[in-house]
This record gives sequence, C-alpha cells and structure tokens, in this order.
Amino acid sequence: MGSFSDASGVLFDLDGTLLDTQRLILVSFRHAVQTVLGRSIPDELLMAKVGQPLTVQMWDFTDDQEVHDELLAVYRDYNARVHDDLIRIFPGVPELIADLRGRGLSLGVVTSKRHEAALRGLATFGLDGAFDLLIGSDDCATHKPDPGPVLQGCGLLGLRPEECVYVGDSPFDLQAGHGAGCPTAAALWGMFPEEVLLAEEPEAVCRDVGELRRCLL
Repeated sequence: MGSFSDASGVLFDLDGTLLDTQRLILVSFRHAVQTVLGRSIPDELLMAKVGQPLTVQMWDFTDDQEVHDELLAVYRDYNARVHDDLIRIFPGVPELIADLRGRGLSLGVVTSKRHEAALRGLATFGLDGAFDLLIGSDDCATHKPDPGPVLQGCGLLGLRPEECVYVGDSPFDLQAGHGAGCPTAAALWGMFPEEVLLAEEPEAVCRDVGELRRCLL
C-alpha cells in the first residue's frame, strides 16, 4: 500500500478523488453532444479524458472551433444547473482532511476544473476553507498530465516536490505528479480502472479513503 507518514504536504485532485462527480460529468457530456451534435457518443469515449481540462476533452468530438465552443458552453450551462443535485462527496473525505490539518500538514487541491467551478464543489460540502490553495485550469499556463500545476502547488506550499504527495484517480494525475517529482497515490475509488492506474506505477494504491488515511497518517 505504501506509506507517506513523513510527508509535509498533500495535494489532491478533485473530481473522482475528493468529490464524486462521475454522474454529473457523464450526464453533462451526454446533454452537450446530443444538443450540439444531434447524436449519442458511447459513455467510455465521453469519459476517456476526464482529468484533463474540459476544453481539451471537447476536441475529441469535433475539429471545428465554433462547434467546440458551443459544446463547451452547452456543457457548462447544463452542468451548473444540475450541479448541486448530482454532486456527492466520497465517504471519509471530510474526516481525512480534518485529521491531516490536525497533524499540521499543508494541503491543496490541483484540478483540471476551472477555479470557480472547483470552489463551488468544495463549498457544497463546507470544504472551501479547508485547503491552503486551490489551483484550477485557469490558474496555470499548463495542464495535467504536464507537471506544471503540481509544481506550482508545491511552490505555493513552500515544499519540495519530494515532500508533497499527489493523490489522484486518473493516469493524467499520476503522470503529472511523477513528472513534478512527487510521490503519488492512486485513488481506485474514482473514474478509471485499476489496471490503467497501476500502469503508471504509483507509490501507493488505495482502494478507499480509509486506505489513503493509513498511508498518510
């Protein structure tokens, strides 16, 4: 399982790691492609690049800039309307964050979601003040799997990458964490199959939040 008991900080991905947004994302994709393209796309293709910025994902469905921008606008409008009804928090996350803060660890969120949308998700569960930083896709010039956002997070926490664990549920998270020089933990309760995450050789593989807690504390 791996152990990070000597870490000074933890950076978390958001969707699929702290918050259960799989249904929210999937129905938003279905709505956008049906509304704009007038057709259905298999769910596995809609969800294949979750973990990268939405603007990157939409290029999988069109090569036309105007259509791309319409897909983004329709997705975001629908997502905002159904957000609070469909979003959930994974069991044990609030307690884990409280325990990590109680131990004096520095904490942050590094997500491919835009800052405002990510903050709304955290605020839904009273976690908007629980982290030392939040880096969204509009806060950094590069995006996962590039290590830039994770490196930015380490820098803002005042920590060396090797002192800071990055926790995520997508291969893009693990690639970004490793590229930054951070030890990584794979969250198997998220949106990607176990074999996809194991292929990235994370330092720890956690099947639930309880296992992650045992790695970090």
